[in-house]
Amino acid sequence: MGYFETLEAGTAQAYEVAKKARKKGHDIETEPEIPLAKNLAERVEGLVGPPGVAARIKSMEENMSREEVSFQVAKEIVTSDEVLKADVGNKDQYKVKEEAADQALRTALSIITEGVVAAPLEGIARVAIKRNFDQTWYLAVYFTGPIRSAGGTASALAVLVGDYIRRSMGLDAYKPTDGEIERYVEEAELYESEVTNLQYSPSPDEVRAAAKNIPVEVTGEPTDQVEVSHRDLERVETNHLRGGALLAMVEGVIQKAPKVLKYAKMLNMEGWDWLGDLSKTKKSDKDDET
Repeated sequence: MGYFETLEAGTAQAYEVAKKARKKGHDIETEPEIPLAKNLAERVEGLVGPPGVAARIKSMEENMSREEVSFQVAKEIVTSDEVLKADVGNKDQYKVKEEAADQALRTALSIITEGVVAAPLEGIARVAIKRNFDQTWYLAVYFTGPIRSAGGTASALAVLVGDYIRRSMGLDAYKPTDGEIERYVEEAELYESEVTNLQYSPSPDEVRAAAKNIPVEVTGEPTDQVEVSHRDLERVETNHLRGGALLAMVEGVIQKAPKVLKYAKMLNMEGWDWLGDLSKTKKSDKDDET
């Protein structure tokens, strides 16, 4: 028996022991919580679902890149007949759309990160459909600190996938107020002065550009006991730093601007051309160093 066959046989034996132990009822769960998975598709389905997505991923893997698969799967989840028929203005049907968007983003991020990090589960608190002040509907993604485990590129693509989901669902873009934009600027400065250094230190204008132009609301739950002066904003539920949101925006979208722009163009997604200015700045800075 070869090395890998020995590992698989030993794992299967260990699972049988675990199953017998759990069936005795001494634990809350009666089955082992972590399912066995032999490939990316099975890992994604086991980690975040939805049921049956493994077969769909396998069918696309031969002809598409991992990133392309993630966007396509996300689109298919939010454009099912049930989701498309749901009326966002109806209280009960509203949840159908919201839950589909949440599932789509977690599944896409799990594909991007190959189902091996906690970010799809713990790095996203929730996905919500909210209203702009002109009464149009938009998508908001609530990030938490563990999104960092995904890495900068995956965090950035999570935001781009969020926009792809928004477009697929026919939702409007997020329209921030001046106060909300300046809140991001303040949080970026406070995070570095009061918490820890970011991998990339953005200028205030870079943060303003990102906050103004990203078509989904990049927000999150409070991660640090540091309060801001831009307080009591109607659409921001906390007056404390939103560390996960900053990681997704700064170490994600802003730091990885060239990659995000590349995928946006590949998917023919309008509204991301502003990243070109950030990309030129980074290229210029890099040239100056060499």
